[in-house]
Order: sequence, then C-alpha cells, then structure tokens
Amino acid sequence: MAAETTQSLEQLLGKDGESLLTYAAKGFSKDMLHLPGPDFVDRVMVGSDRKPAVLRNFQHILNTGRLGGTGYVSILPVDQGIEHSAGASFAANPIYFDPENIVKLAIEGGCNAVASTLGVLGRLLSQIRAPHSVSDQAQSQRVSQLSQ
Repeated sequence: MAAETTQSLEQLLGKDGESLLTYAAKGFSKDMLHLPGPDFVDRVMVGSDRKPAVLRNFQHILNTGRLGGTGYVSILPVDQGIEHSAGASFAANPIYFDPENIVKLAIEGGCNAVASTLGVLGRLLSQIRAPHSVSDQAQSQRVSQLSQ
C-alpha cells in the first residue's frame, strides 16, 4: 500500500517526483528542529521571554479549530485592500468586507485563527464590545453567537 502511494505521488509530481520524495536536508541536523505537537508551548516556548498571557493565547490558538491539540495550525489570511485592491479580492463575495463574516468563515472552515490587519480585527472587536453600556454578559453572548 505504501509503495502504491509513493508511486502515485511520484506520478503526480512528474519528472522530479522521486528526488522530491527522497530529499534529505543537509544544511542542519534534524535534532535542531522543534516539531509540532500538543506540548509545543510547554516544550519550546516556556523558556522564552514571552509573557504568560502571550503563551496562554498561543496555546489557545493551538487548541482550537480542526487541528486543535495537534500542534499544527490552519490560519485564514485576509487582506482587505491595504496592499492590494480590495475590489479584486472581494468583488465576488462582498459579504467578506464585514469582519464578522470573515471570522464566521474561519470558524466554519475549522481554522485556528485569522490573520488580518489591525483595522479589520479591531473593527470586529469594537463590534463585540460595542457601546460601553453593554454588560459583560451581553459581550460574552455576542462572542458565543459568532462562534456558533
């Protein structure tokens, strides 16, 4: 079975298939790599100068989404026209100009996180926190609604 899979992959990769599948890096030892895993933050990051809140947030990212608990992440990157034309990116799907819909898309796709500009994510945060008269309970309900 493994031999069949390797042959299929070689065929898909074309003339370079064998060399790509048998490649071994020689520039550094594999012992120098920090491989993903559910204990990545404890094993690799705790000894850094990162603040506890940063480590906690990173662990939260690693524990969410369809890859939660594996040490791998799936991040939805969104550029709403800061560097490129937003019209070209979102014309076919204008609902994704709304940060709330971007987050819903990431949740539906099982992503661990969303990467975007501070303006886009800040706008969503202001929608969640919106007017200061909103109680903490109402804010929590709003966040729960987004994740459903």
